[in-house]
Amino acid sequence: MTQTLVVTQPLPVMDIQDSQEWGSGMCDCCDNVPECCFAYWCFPCFACTTSREYGEALCLPLAEYLGFAFPAVTMSMRVSMRQRYGIRGTMCNDCVLSCFCGPCLWCQMSREMKKRKIPVVLVSKNFS
Repeated sequence: MTQTLVVTQPLPVMDIQDSQEWGSGMCDCCDNVPECCFAYWCFPCFACTTSREYGEALCLPLAEYLGFAFPAVTMSMRVSMRQRYGIRGTMCNDCVLSCFCGPCLWCQMSREMKKRKIPVVLVSKNFS
Protein backbone atom coordinates (compact mmCIF):
# COMPACT_ATOMS: atom_id res chain seq x y z
CA MET A 1 0.00 0.00 0.00
CA THR A 2 1.46 3.33 -1.05
CA GLN A 3 0.57 6.65 0.38
CA THR A 4 0.45 9.80 -1.67
CA LEU A 5 1.27 13.10 -0.07
CA VAL A 6 -0.22 16.10 -1.81
CA VAL A 7 1.17 19.49 -0.91
CA THR A 8 -0.50 22.66 -2.09
CA GLN A 9 0.52 26.18 -1.33
CA PRO A 10 -2.06 28.85 -0.61
CA LEU A 11 -2.63 31.37 -3.36
CA PRO A 12 -2.02 35.03 -2.58
CA VAL A 13 -5.05 36.95 -1.45
CA MET A 14 -5.48 40.58 -2.38
CA ASP A 15 -7.72 42.93 -0.47
CA ILE A 16 -8.14 45.87 -2.82
CA GLN A 17 -9.29 49.13 -1.37
CA ASP A 18 -11.02 51.61 -3.62
CA SER A 19 -9.50 54.61 -1.88
CA GLN A 20 -6.78 56.59 -3.59
CA GLU A 21 -5.83 58.18 -0.28
CA TRP A 22 -3.61 57.01 2.54
CA GLY A 23 -5.50 54.82 5.01
CA SER A 24 -4.24 56.91 7.93
CA GLY A 25 -2.71 60.31 8.40
CA MET A 26 0.97 60.92 8.82
CA CYS A 27 0.55 61.79 12.50
CA ASP A 28 -2.05 59.13 13.40
CA CYS A 29 0.24 57.40 15.87
CA CYS A 30 -2.68 56.47 18.11
CA ASP A 31 -3.83 54.01 15.42
CA ASN A 32 -0.98 51.70 16.45
CA VAL A 33 0.73 52.95 19.61
CA PRO A 34 3.19 50.04 20.10
CA GLU A 35 4.42 50.36 16.53
CA CYS A 36 4.90 54.12 16.85
CA CYS A 37 6.76 53.66 20.15
CA PHE A 38 9.06 51.18 18.41
CA ALA A 39 9.68 53.73 15.63
CA TYR A 40 10.34 56.50 18.16
CA TRP A 41 12.74 54.56 20.38
CA CYS A 42 14.55 52.54 17.71
CA PHE A 43 13.85 54.14 14.34
CA PRO A 44 16.66 52.37 12.38
CA CYS A 45 15.38 48.95 13.50
CA PHE A 46 11.78 49.90 12.72
CA ALA A 47 12.65 51.19 9.25
CA CYS A 48 14.63 48.03 8.45
CA THR A 49 11.77 45.79 9.62
CA THR A 50 9.22 47.74 7.59
CA SER A 51 11.47 47.64 4.53
CA ARG A 52 11.77 43.86 4.81
CA GLU A 53 8.00 43.45 5.22
CA TYR A 54 7.50 45.53 2.09
CA GLY A 55 9.79 43.22 0.12
CA GLU A 56 12.88 45.40 -0.07
CA ALA A 57 16.36 44.78 1.31
CA LEU A 58 16.45 44.58 5.09
CA CYS A 59 19.34 47.03 5.53
CA LEU A 60 18.28 49.52 2.84
CA PRO A 61 17.16 52.20 5.35
CA LEU A 62 20.55 52.10 7.05
CA ALA A 63 21.99 53.99 4.07
CA GLU A 64 20.29 57.08 5.49
CA TYR A 65 22.23 56.76 8.75
CA LEU A 66 25.54 56.18 7.02
CA GLY A 67 25.06 59.46 5.15
CA PHE A 68 24.78 57.98 1.66
CA ALA A 69 21.17 58.69 0.81
CA PHE A 70 19.68 60.84 3.52
CA PRO A 71 15.99 61.27 2.59
CA ALA A 72 16.20 59.31 -0.67
CA VAL A 73 15.43 55.90 0.84
CA THR A 74 12.36 57.14 2.71
CA MET A 75 11.17 59.05 -0.35
CA SER A 76 11.68 56.11 -2.70
CA MET A 77 9.80 53.74 -0.38
CA ARG A 78 6.92 56.21 -0.13
CA VAL A 79 6.78 56.71 -3.91
CA SER A 80 6.92 52.94 -4.47
CA MET A 81 4.11 52.38 -1.99
CA ARG A 82 1.96 55.07 -3.59
CA GLN A 83 2.47 53.40 -6.97
CA ARG A 84 1.75 49.89 -5.67
CA TYR A 85 -1.45 50.86 -3.89
CA GLY A 86 -2.66 53.55 -6.29
CA ILE A 87 -2.46 56.38 -3.76
CA ARG A 88 -2.56 59.93 -5.08
CA GLY A 89 0.32 62.26 -4.39
CA THR A 90 3.40 63.90 -5.86
CA MET A 91 7.10 63.20 -5.66
CA CYS A 92 7.65 66.79 -4.53
CA ASN A 93 5.37 66.26 -1.54
CA ASP A 94 7.07 62.94 -0.75
CA CYS A 95 10.47 64.63 -0.87
CA VAL A 96 9.47 67.43 1.51
CA LEU A 97 7.83 65.04 3.97
CA SER A 98 10.81 62.66 3.83
CA CYS A 99 13.20 65.43 4.84
CA PHE A 100 11.27 66.47 7.93
CA CYS A 101 9.12 63.61 9.23
CA GLY A 102 10.95 60.32 8.66
CA PRO A 103 9.65 58.27 11.63
CA CYS A 104 6.07 59.47 11.09
CA LEU A 105 6.23 58.50 7.40
CA TRP A 106 7.61 55.04 8.14
CA CYS A 107 4.81 54.47 10.67
CA GLN A 108 2.25 55.60 8.10
CA MET A 109 3.72 53.26 5.48
CA SER A 110 3.69 50.35 7.93
CA ARG A 111 0.04 50.98 8.82
CA GLU A 112 -0.82 51.20 5.12
CA MET A 113 0.78 47.82 4.38
CA LYS A 114 -1.24 46.22 7.15
CA LYS A 115 -4.49 47.83 5.97
CA ARG A 116 -4.02 46.93 2.31
CA LYS A 117 -3.20 43.27 3.08
CA ILE A 118 -1.41 42.70 -0.22
CA PRO A 119 1.41 40.22 0.42
CA VAL A 120 4.60 40.35 -1.56
CA VAL A 121 4.97 37.30 -3.80
CA LEU A 122 8.45 36.67 -5.14
CA VAL A 123 8.55 34.41 -8.17
CA SER A 124 11.74 32.81 -9.38
CA LYS A 125 12.20 30.65 -12.43
CA ASN A 126 15.11 28.32 -12.87
CA PHE A 127 16.28 28.32 -16.50
CA SER A 128 18.23 25.05 -16.38
